[in-house]
Amino acid sequence: MSVPGRLSTGVPGLDERLGGGLLPGTLTVVVGASGIGKTQLGLQFARAGLASQEPSGIIFDMNARIDPQSHAEYARRMFDWKLSAVNGDRRPELAQIFAADFSPGDYLHVFDRAGRRVTRGDVDFEAWHNWQAELAAKLETTIAFFYGNFVRGVRRVVVDGIEPAERASESIQFELFEYIYHQILRKDDDWVARDLLREHFRAQADAVAAHRYDPRGVACVLLYTSHETLLDPLISRPLADGELLATANTLILMGKIREGHKFQRGLLVAKHRGSAASDDVATFTIGDAGLTIDE
Repeated sequence: MSVPGRLSTGVPGLDERLGGGLLPGTLTVVVGASGIGKTQLGLQFARAGLASQEPSGIIFDMNARIDPQSHAEYARRMFDWKLSAVNGDRRPELAQIFAADFSPGDYLHVFDRAGRRVTRGDVDFEAWHNWQAELAAKLETTIAFFYGNFVRGVRRVVVDGIEPAERASESIQFELFEYIYHQILRKDDDWVARDLLREHFRAQADAVAAHRYDPRGVACVLLYTSHETLLDPLISRPLADGELLATANTLILMGKIREGHKFQRGLLVAKHRGSAASDDVATFTIGDAGLTIDE
């Protein structure tokens, strides 16, 4: 159970291992191989807002290469939650962003190139710059998605779909997340509004002032797919200076562990600044309700 001032992960048994939950205004990185349970954990964190009389969180999906994470199906099965998807190719109606009947959606899949890598080493020069042009074209939709939700009280963000890359500098997904984290999630709200509204900002200045929010209250959980499937190699993996894994407030590792002739899912809170955290490896199961820490 989370404690005052903390945000519950929505995962039974995990909040206690985090000293009562996640800290508002921080970045949590969850690392593990595809299929280990990261998406379920992310959805549980997003939906846990309802139990705290908050809106549900939002899901920003950057998946482009590996199998789709099936967020909508998981959300329906786990919570009877029908995700409202945003068309990543449609420009937002900026004049309506503060209107009472405007819906910013709660799920945005920003890339629509399933089966194609998004690292610089896998594409030629022209294709790399085409990716960057596509990314620039979708920034307005991305900013509107986050800002439109934040002015409506959303304080939980889940970013999913970051795929393995040898170096973060070679990944368009990392490049986009760096922008989102520094230029949207951690930036003063009125400056985010300026970036979004641009020449329309002056006309909307009163509405911006009436919809202020504090970015220090926004918590982000980043789901990062690793090459490693076993927990031990993840634990021993060195963290380079400047990597998201090194700079995150909280780092949660998920992987398979061997128990005799069988494998189980294991989880370790490898880092958690701000309070004591359990350093024991916990086993967990995945069911219809999501991820549950074993007793």
